[in-house]
Amino acid sequence: MSGTRDECVFMALLLPCCLDPPPPSDVGRLAEQAERYEDMVEYMKRVALMGFELSLDERNMLSVAYKNSVGARRQAWRAINQLETREANKPAVAAIIKDYRGKVELELNNKCAEILNILADELIPKASNPEVKVFYLKMKGDYHRYLAEFAERDSGDYGKASQDAHDSYELAMESAGELPPTHAIRLGLALNFSVFYYEVFGKPDKAIKLASDAFQSAFADMDKVDQDTQNEAEQIMQLLRDNLQLWSSDMAGDGGDAPKQDGTTVEDF
Repeated sequence: MSGTRDECVFMALLLPCCLDPPPPSDVGRLAEQAERYEDMVEYMKRVALMGFELSLDERNMLSVAYKNSVGARRQAWRAINQLETREANKPAVAAIIKDYRGKVELELNNKCAEILNILADELIPKASNPEVKVFYLKMKGDYHRYLAEFAERDSGDYGKASQDAHDSYELAMESAGELPPTHAIRLGLALNFSVFYYEVFGKPDKAIKLASDAFQSAFADMDKVDQDTQNEAEQIMQLLRDNLQLWSSDMAGDGGDAPKQDGTTVEDF
């Protein structure tokens, strides 16, 4: 295979399902069935570096590939971090766990840096309309947020990653003003930016205001859009509502240790 644009996209579609590829209309289902995300990342990276503006399907496939590749490492890091805390009183075991955590952190850092470079050098400069620009700037904010998640809170790496995430989300919000309040990408941006404010930036008031404003604006316009737009919007609005309930409970002091939505379920919108 020579590696043309169409061939790379075809391989990215083929590899996740491992056997016979479904028709292109089943791209969304492919993401759910996918298992070979590292191969999918490799082929979609080639497409992103070919110098073309990506199509809608290509953008979504690139996002799905990196989300799952990085997501697996985020889950691994969290599990290792919890284990390290539990085994802190066993120096020999703790040392082994720490070394392995370092390996996962390096992989996380490299994957995030890879997609951030592609976004900065190739994709964001070629964004031809607000929808595409918001999509990419939101991705940029997300991957800086992931870097901030596993950085030491008192380190320069944390400060830089969190500020870069904030600035990327802010730029995305400026462009998102040109999209309808019910637009899935605009709502997904509000969801992830609010999670960033609450979980990373330590500004719960801003998180709640952002999530609440996005929810209310979308709700007010729901009777103006078609059924497909309503369905997509309602999925994200439910996550916004769930977070608002949890965050309000936490701030009132009765939320306990209830888990919070981290926005990753809608990063591909």
